[in-house]
Amino acid sequence: MDSCLCPAEPAMDVRTKIVLLMHPKEWRRQRCGTGRLTCLHVGGAEVIPGLAFDDNSRVRELIDDPANYTVLLYPGPGAIDLSDPAPGPGQALARATGGRKIVAFLVDATWACSKAVLRESPGLLKLPRLMFTPATPSRWLIKRQPGPLCLSTLETVHELLCALEAAGLEDYPDKTRLLGAFADMQDYQIKRAAAGRRPRCLSKPQAPSDGEAGDQDLAGTQDRLPRADDRARGA
Repeated sequence: MDSCLCPAEPAMDVRTKIVLLMHPKEWRRQRCGTGRLTCLHVGGAEVIPGLAFDDNSRVRELIDDPANYTVLLYPGPGAIDLSDPAPGPGQALARATGGRKIVAFLVDATWACSKAVLRESPGLLKLPRLMFTPATPSRWLIKRQPGPLCLSTLETVHELLCALEAAGLEDYPDKTRLLGAFADMQDYQIKRAAAGRRPRCLSKPQAPSDGEAGDQDLAGTQDRLPRADDRARGA
């Protein structure tokens, strides 16, 4: 199908485990958002839907595993700034991990909804926190971001892996893959928008009337596309 965004090759092997804590609105409405697209390309990445995560069994399992060093990617006072050119922050993070696997929690929601997640999950704010300044503004073409440092979830994961690699804590094998998938997703939406008024849905087939050739529209699979509610957690 020309609308399929699934990768043709296995997911990339990375050292960091990416965990998207997805707000219920994202989970219900964004069936093909950039968070889910990220998980198709990054090995070991997973989505955990919910609002209150402190007692979530899967979140607790990841935090309590002694082989893991769990962090929250969210800006603010006390967060380790991976964009700091000084070697200190990266070295401090490396010492803190002690050779353990970094498990990075990202809140996958709008900024307003992410605040609701953290309000209902105060335990997340007790985790070590990471932040970064994006190397480039968002690559969104089909939507306007609320600020120059706001990124999609996919872009956030890309920037995080780049920052961790620069700190010597990651081996990011293909830095074009996620961004290529993001570009393909937007290209498809732009083409659908140009083809009609409903870019997220293909129209239902129309039966030809008597005497007409059967030249029908491509049929209505209700092919849902990524909607633009992703926000970066690293700026």
